[in-house]
Amino acid sequence: MNNAVRLIWEGAEKRPDALALREDDRCWTYAELRCGVQGAMEQLRERGIAAGDRVLVVVPTSAEFVLAYHAILAMGATAVTVNPLCTSRELAHFVEDAGCSAALGWHEDAAAVRATATDFGMDLWLLEPGAVATTGGGRPAEVDADDAAVLLYTSGTTGAPKGAVLTHDNLVACGAALNEALDLSPEDSMGTALPLFHVFGQAAVMFTAYAAGGCLSLQRRFDAAGLLQMAADQQLTGIAGVPTMWNAMLHAETDLTAADLVRLRLACSGGAALPLEVAKAFKDRFGAVVLDGYGLSETTGAATFNSLANPRKEMSVGRALPGCRLAILDEDRRELAPGGTGEVAISGPVVMREYWDRPDATAAVREGEWFLTGDIGRMDEDGDLWIVDRKKDLIIRGGYNVYPREVEEVLYGYPDIREVAVVGVPDDRLGEEIAAVVSPQPGADIDPGELRAWLEERLAAYKVPRVYQLIDELPKGPTGKILKRGLDRESISTAGDRPSRATSSH
Repeated sequence: MNNAVRLIWEGAEKRPDALALREDDRCWTYAELRCGVQGAMEQLRERGIAAGDRVLVVVPTSAEFVLAYHAILAMGATAVTVNPLCTSRELAHFVEDAGCSAALGWHEDAAAVRATATDFGMDLWLLEPGAVATTGGGRPAEVDADDAAVLLYTSGTTGAPKGAVLTHDNLVACGAALNEALDLSPEDSMGTALPLFHVFGQAAVMFTAYAAGGCLSLQRRFDAAGLLQMAADQQLTGIAGVPTMWNAMLHAETDLTAADLVRLRLACSGGAALPLEVAKAFKDRFGAVVLDGYGLSETTGAATFNSLANPRKEMSVGRALPGCRLAILDEDRRELAPGGTGEVAISGPVVMREYWDRPDATAAVREGEWFLTGDIGRMDEDGDLWIVDRKKDLIIRGGYNVYPREVEEVLYGYPDIREVAVVGVPDDRLGEEIAAVVSPQPGADIDPGELRAWLEERLAAYKVPRVYQLIDELPKGPTGKILKRGLDRESISTAGDRPSRATSSH
C-alpha cells in the first residue's frame, strides 16, 4: 500500500490495543483511530468528496484534525492545510490557487472559512469535538507513491504563497527517517502543542510518531506549564516544539523538576535556530536533552537532525537524515569542499514533488538532484551542518557580511535577554547597520550601552550592533517562530543606543 495512512492501518493490525492518540482526557487506540478515520471517510464521501479532490483544511491542532486529515489522504484526495487565523482574503488565494472543491473548518471562529465557502459555493464541514463518526469501514484508496497528499503553502515572504506538493512517499519517508534518527520504538509517546497545519507538527511529529507505532499526545493551545504537566502526567518520552516554546517552558512557573520527567528523554526542536544557552538551561532544569534539526516545508520538514549517537557540536543542526544528502554550493552551483560557506542543497525522498502549478518556480529551486534551500550554511568533514543564515537575512555592513544568527547566539548568552532578533536597517553611510531588537526577561532592565560593551568583548567590531531597541514581545508566526518581517524597521533605525520601548507590527 502506497497510501501514507498505511501507518495507522499497520498499527491497528500489529498493536490494536496500543494507545495512538490523546487529547486532554480523550484517547484512541490504534484500532479505534483506524475506525475513526474510516468514519470520517464515510462522512466526507457523503459530502461529495472523492479521489483527486483538494480539500481546504482550516482546523486547529485537535484529535479531529488527525482523523479528518488522514481520512482525506485515505480517500486519495489532497489536504490543503492552512492557518485557522487566515483571513477570507488569504483563504480565497488558497482556494483559487489549489482549486479546492470543499472545506473543513472549526466550530469556533469560523467566520472567515464560512464566508470563503459561501463565496466559492463549496461544501463546508465545521468540525468540533466528537464530530467524527467512531465507526466506519473501507480501505484506503490505491495511490501512487508520487501522488499529492498535501499542499503546504509557504510563508509568502517573496510574493504570493506557493503550494509545496508533498507526496504520500514524502510523508512516510519523513517519518521513517526521523524515527531512525531518534531511535524510536512503539513504547515512545510524543507530545506537542505545535499547529498540525504546519509541516513541523504535521509531518515531522505526527508521521514520526506513527512510523514508530507510538502515541501522539496533543495540547490544543500552547501553555508552557501545561505542556510540562502533560509530559509528567502521561509520562511522555518526547516533546516537540519551536525555540520560543522551549524558552517559555524554561521560564514556566511550575514546581515540576527532572524527577517528575524521568521518561522524557527527547526534546525535539525545529522551525528556527535553537539558542544553545536555552538548550543547556532546559537540560539543567528538566533533565531532557534538547536536540534540534533542520528542514523546510519543501523538504517535508526534515533534512538533518542532531542524533544522540553522534557528538553534539556547538550550533550545528546535525547531519543528514537517513536517505538524505546535503551539499554546500557556490554561486555557480558547484559543490564546495568541507568548511566552505554557500547555499545549502538537499536531495532525498523528503524533497517535494513541485510547487503547485508553478513550473518556473520549481525549476528555479532545482539543480540536478538538488533542491536549493536559499539558506547559507557550511558543513564539516563529518557531515555536520551549520546554518549560517537565510540569504535574504544577510546584512552587508560597509562591505562586511554579517550573519544575524551568529550575533543572536551570542546575545542569548546575556542573562537579562529573553528573546532577540538581529536585523539590518538602512544606513546612508554603510548601506546597512546592524540592529538588535531585544525582549528582556521579566523585571530586567537592560542598558544598551552596557549590552554593547558586553558584545564588544565577544564579537568582532563589525559584527556588533550599533542600534538597540527594547520590545515587550517579539512578533511570532503561528508556530511561535520569531517573524523578523513583523518588526517596524523604520522605528528601529531611529532608536540608536537609546533604551526605547516599541511595539511590534504584525
